[in-house]
Amino acid sequence: MKKIIITDSVDKKSVDILKAAGHEVTYSPGMPKDEIKKIINEYNGLIVRSDTQVTPDLIELMDNMEVIGRAGAGVDNINLDAATRKGIIVMNTPGGNTVSTAEHTMALMLSMCRNVAQANQSLRSGKWDRKKYKGTELYGKTLGIIGLGKIGREVAVRSKAFGMKVIAYDPVLSEDVVNKLGLSLVDLDTVYKQSDIITVHVPLSEETSNLISAEALKKCKDGVKLINCARGGIINEEDLVAALDSGKVSGAAFDVYVSEPPDFIGAFIQHPKIVTTPHLGASTDEAQEKVAIQIAEQIVDLFSNKGVRGAVNAAAVVAGENKELEPYVKLAENLGTLHSQLNKGQLKKITINYSGEMLHNFTTQLSTAVLKGFLSKKLTAGVNLVNAPFFAKEMGIVVNETKSGANLNYTNLMMVEFTTDKEHHSLGGTVFGSNEIRIVYIDQYHLELKPEGFMLFYYNIDKPGMLANVGKILADSNINIAGLSLGRVEAGKEALTVINVDSEINKDVVNSISAVNGVHNVISVKL
Repeated sequence: MKKIIITDSVDKKSVDILKAAGHEVTYSPGMPKDEIKKIINEYNGLIVRSDTQVTPDLIELMDNMEVIGRAGAGVDNINLDAATRKGIIVMNTPGGNTVSTAEHTMALMLSMCRNVAQANQSLRSGKWDRKKYKGTELYGKTLGIIGLGKIGREVAVRSKAFGMKVIAYDPVLSEDVVNKLGLSLVDLDTVYKQSDIITVHVPLSEETSNLISAEALKKCKDGVKLINCARGGIINEEDLVAALDSGKVSGAAFDVYVSEPPDFIGAFIQHPKIVTTPHLGASTDEAQEKVAIQIAEQIVDLFSNKGVRGAVNAAAVVAGENKELEPYVKLAENLGTLHSQLNKGQLKKITINYSGEMLHNFTTQLSTAVLKGFLSKKLTAGVNLVNAPFFAKEMGIVVNETKSGANLNYTNLMMVEFTTDKEHHSLGGTVFGSNEIRIVYIDQYHLELKPEGFMLFYYNIDKPGMLANVGKILADSNINIAGLSLGRVEAGKEALTVINVDSEINKDVVNSISAVNGVHNVISVKL
């Protein structure tokens, strides 16, 4: 028997499941953190939603804790590093809110197109204004979906039932999977140009932050409508208000915001053409029941030795017990994350070569770490070292693994190659000493790069003054250089420069560096 405490409001079916399995359960939603600290050492399991902040100081007191379960997709309120160091498995329940969020997207789409919220407010004020709130039909309209994860695909199915033409952009999903869904896979510009309505279902990342801003809106049809039930900040709120005022955008519907709660009296929330709800995507009885049941069943299985499901850090905990493997898991994840930001186009193939006897014994774990790093930047669902292979299979991604003997230069070397419909890139990495992670190959360039924090990648003509010009732009923008890696094949020809910096490099700085004569393919990335 294990002792489990639940400190947030979770559907009580989770309690029934845990007790039926023979465990002792304390159900205390809303318990103050100071009270939790006094008793947490007694428990083997903790279940939370989003209210309880599982911070390092709380985790430090968990001498008997084996698992922390989040009844929901995100784990932002749980310090994963501290839990992993303590050897505690952290679980979540991705997918439990898929249908509820897809249905909420459809509800907002209909409300936006038929002016339901505005007409309701007008009627309650004593007005009978039928002409003012004339709407538009969904039938025959083109819906552009940005991001075909689970939620995006459910939205596609429901939209087709309304007679809509559905086009979609997703740089990861294979064409075979898209064809089975009966959708048209297009590039991002085509989504902008052809869509009557655009809905976003991608995670918030460096790549997707302000994805739809003034620049993107210029490419859209006049009168386009926008929906965001994913994450605040994917659509630029200020630019959207300006586009609504100008008539470029005819309507919008939002469930998520840059700041939550948002500015209630600001131009965005008060705009008459925007339908808003307070982050209700997962707020259904069914969704909350699903995640409560799911997290309870996962914990029961864990304590019954029936396997680990939904674990965010299980492999990291295992890797942490193997000090030789641990840095290579981190290296593999970094290689995947870098590829997700460096590659353009539709993914076609991933090939990983493992050079060195030690790596040959852990190819499955390392390939999974590459997928986790790559997919974490592409999907809204929480991607971890347990579910990454499942997501990859679901999306039609195949990893081809090869093995070779020791490299001439490195005892153990991982070469990860990504091929898209537009380009092919390979990254090679190794570990120096016991834990010094390095990228040593980028395509044909041999260099030594420490993959961490903010980095700037660019190609340039190998001649004097190039670095000085770029360095001046960074200095003028108050961006400090922390490290520098250079690679070239032949003097005077094209070279690759990678600069580690101490702060984020925004689009304006990238554009300024791109304007330097002899510099091209400038990309800012973050690990």
